[in-house]
Order: sequence, then structure tokens, then C-alpha cells
Amino acid sequence: MPEFSIVIPLYNKERDIVKTLNSVFLQTITDFEIVIVNDGSTDDSEAMVKTVEDSRILLFSKENEGVARTRNYGVSKATSAHIVFLDADDYWHPNHLENLKNLIEKFPEHKWYATAYEKKHNHKLITSMLSPVMQQPKGWLGSIDNYFENSLMDALAWTSAVCFKKPFFEALGGFDASITHGAGEDTDLWIRAALKAPLAFSNTITARHNLDGSNRISNTPTLTRNYMNTETYVAAAKKDPFLKKYLDRNSYSFAIQHKMANDIPSFKNYLENIDVNNLTTRQRFLLKQPRSVLKLLVKGKDFAEKLGVRLTAFK
Repeated sequence: MPEFSIVIPLYNKERDIVKTLNSVFLQTITDFEIVIVNDGSTDDSEAMVKTVEDSRILLFSKENEGVARTRNYGVSKATSAHIVFLDADDYWHPNHLENLKNLIEKFPEHKWYATAYEKKHNHKLITSMLSPVMQQPKGWLGSIDNYFENSLMDALAWTSAVCFKKPFFEALGGFDASITHGAGEDTDLWIRAALKAPLAFSNTITARHNLDGSNRISNTPTLTRNYMNTETYVAAAKKDPFLKKYLDRNSYSFAIQHKMANDIPSFKNYLENIDVNNLTTRQRFLLKQPRSVLKLLVKGKDFAEKLGVRLTAFK
């Protein structure tokens, strides 16, 4: 049994998948299997995988069902007790699996783990994730009792930097396939995991979120996506004000996306459930802006990032 099973969902990533795989092969820990699930790609993604010769690669193909079902399928084929996810356009630094192994050895009783990550906005701008945990001394490893308190800017867990013990992932029911096209599949799972068990976290950055990768599902039109239902967690949020704040900030993001898509009824529905006191000053300002102004601000944000400046309403 390998030490890690690396689950990679693959859909139309012919330009990225080999580079992503190369970052896996450069890992200082080599005891792993790579479970690649081709989710009905219509390009040469699968052919690109087949150009790579490595006995640790297990390649499966199925009809297109979306990223949640594809990841769940990959986990069902995995043989390791430790499941690690990697999207087909993201990147690991060579010590990523080593970082996770250190966490597992220090916190063997924990059920899920995550490392710090950075975001590649474009070729000029790479930024660190934002969280109070990043203010801890460099190389800090610790147990996070309140995941939500530390995830109000950037979430502590991110798909390509998280590791689950397989029985825990299965007990949670995996990713919710009713949520589609990157509209909260991962966020929903992190909430369910955090409500059940503390997260073991390393603030050493060993993974990179490639925000300028090809064919990103986050670019899917808003009105064709099925969003996670934040109201599912109302009862739990009554017991944890940080969860309520976390949910409100996610609902803010969904509300803005729907206003931008001119879906005003959905925008108002999200807005009704938000306690605006849980939002940043910038977020409260943006909620009041007309669609035309929001579009201009998005263009300004994109322009700033091209100049090497990250702008966020979550800080």
C-alpha cells in the first residue's frame, strides 16, 4: 500500500497536465500512486497523460459528470489510507508530500490535514494565502480548533493542498455532486469536515493555486452553476459565530456573482440571509454598487493584478 494516493480529476487540461505531473515526480517522498480520472475530456488530455511512463499512474476514463463525482470516483479507486488531491493545472513544490507527512506524524490522531499555499494570479503576481495562521513563526505546525475563525480571508483548506484519511472522507460522504462547476463543492466539504474534526495545518507554503490555468471551471457562467446552500448550516452557525461569519462572507461572494450575472432575485435572496456586520467595509460597499460599477471594478482588479498588485475584498 502506498503512503499517499494522489487523486487528479482531468477535464480538458492538455496544456497543463504534464507540468502538474512533473511537480509530483519531483517530490522528495516517492511512495505514492497517482489516480487520474479522465472526466470525458474532449481534447488530448488523456493522450498527454499516456506520454508519461510511470508505473505509479493509474488512469481511468468515464463520461463527463463534473469534478465532485470525478474526485469521489478517484477516491474509490485509491488504495492508500491517505488521500491527497491535486487539480490538473496546479503545482506542488518538491517538499509538499513531505510537509503533509510531517503533519501526519505529529498529529496521527487527526483526520484531515492541509498546508499553506500560494496563488499564481498571472506570470507577474504570486501571493501567499491570507490567514492569521500565517503570522505564526515560519515552519509552524499546529492543530486548528476553529477552522472558520482562521478562514475568513483565504480558506485554510484548498483542494490541491489538503489530505484526508480515507475513512474520514468516506464517512463525510465525499464532495457533494449536486454542487457544480466550482460553485462551492470544496467549501461545502471543508465545512462538514471542520464541524467533525480539527484540522492539522502547516504554514509552510508547498502548493501553488494556478489561477491562470486553462479551462478553469470557475470561469463557467454563473447561471449554469449549482451553488452550495449555505442555509444548510444555519443550526450549526447559531452555536459558532465564526461559522456564521464564514458563511456570510461566502454568501457575499455568491451574491456579487449573481448581481454581475443580472440575476437580481438570487442576489436579493443571498442578501436577505447575510448579517452585514460580518462583512468587511469593502464588501458592504460593493454590495450597494450597481452592476455596471461592479464590472468596472472587476476590470480594475484584473489590471492591478497584471501590474503585480493583489486586490481583495476579503481583507
